Amino acid sequence: MRKIAIIPLRAGSKGIPGKNKKKLLGRPLFSWTLGEAILSKLDEIYVFTDDTDIINYVQLNYNWTNKVKIMERSEESATDTVSTEYGMVELAKKLNYNFDILCLLQATSPLTTRDDINRCLAKIEEEKYDSSLTVVNTMRFIWKESGESINYNYNSRPRRQDFEGLLVENGAVYTITREQFEKTGVRIGGKIAIVKMPEDTLTEIDEKEDWVIMEKLIENRLSKLKKGNTKIQLLVLDVDGVFTNGNVDTGEKVELSKSFSLIDGMGIEIAREEGLEIIVMTSENSDIVSTRMNKLKIETYLGIKDKYSFLEKIREDKKLNRNQIAYLGDDINDLANICSVKWGITPNNGTLENKIKSDLILNNKGGNGAIREAINFILKYNKNI
Repeated sequence: MRKIAIIPLRAGSKGIPGKNKKKLLGRPLFSWTLGEAILSKLDEIYVFTDDTDIINYVQLNYNWTNKVKIMERSEESATDTVSTEYGMVELAKKLNYNFDILCLLQATSPLTTRDDINRCLAKIEEEKYDSSLTVVNTMRFIWKESGESINYNYNSRPRRQDFEGLLVENGAVYTITREQFEKTGVRIGGKIAIVKMPEDTLTEIDEKEDWVIMEKLIENRLSKLKKGNTKIQLLVLDVDGVFTNGNVDTGEKVELSKSFSLIDGMGIEIAREEGLEIIVMTSENSDIVSTRMNKLKIETYLGIKDKYSFLEKIREDKKLNRNQIAYLGDDINDLANICSVKWGITPNNGTLENKIKSDLILNNKGGNGAIREAINFILKYNKNI
């Protein structure tokens, strides 16, 4: 079955201007959902948007997967009064309904995981439902404005452990067969399946206050990936501000020079001798970096802005858990990885945001022995495990 998804993103957001591309824990909001969709059982994901910034970002930064497509939405479907279904129908018509399952994913639900998506797909593929949607089993007592209780008898208030609660849509994932969608044009219908997600996913980002709450929820979830006393098998390094002091000499059109530490180079050789694998991941496309890393014989990935998703791909390929990884980065695009690996490390010249959320702040600055210090720490840590 051909399984596709749509992630609708409008350029115009009134509640939070530029919401979909605003950075949440160092990543554009939409990339939290897109990254999980890439690693799910979906065949293709269509970023459906009128925002040229998002279009350019996706085209430049997801070349490592063939799943992600851009579909520009019409002016009519990008207003704040039109329904989401209007956009879904527009996409389906442009594709001539060439799919078996259509999945709607919402960027405002960044806690959605690949497992949530896969469970919704399975309801159709394996259990033969016509559609599915995600819900949260909330244990709240619901009331009408008229003073009537909706889901419990207040004269016999139940204990939490005896209370069934209420199933509430969280707006994260919807799946539907082509036949059902072509017939009705709405996101669910026919025989409908329910897929439960954790209670924290009831929070969606609609107002500025939601942003603060969501960042804490994501950070809390990522921190759980750090648990477990295991040896570090992989060290991931940023370049600018880590291998270097963060400065660069440039000409009119090109990067002229960067300064690298020989002390760090020897540290990398020592790490290799001790069996610690090292890779480099940087958002820049730099010939100077490429030349230096080739000399150091380090596996290097250039032009990676969504570092969290790309590390997920690497982690799965290498069959590692995040508690077997250490990450050294100096700026906010490293935050999600710093918050989720066993040892999130920041050099002394790193940003305040990184220092606040890191497990280890180094004494040395980038380009001045920070990598060597981090390697010494990790090797000592591994010997004590």
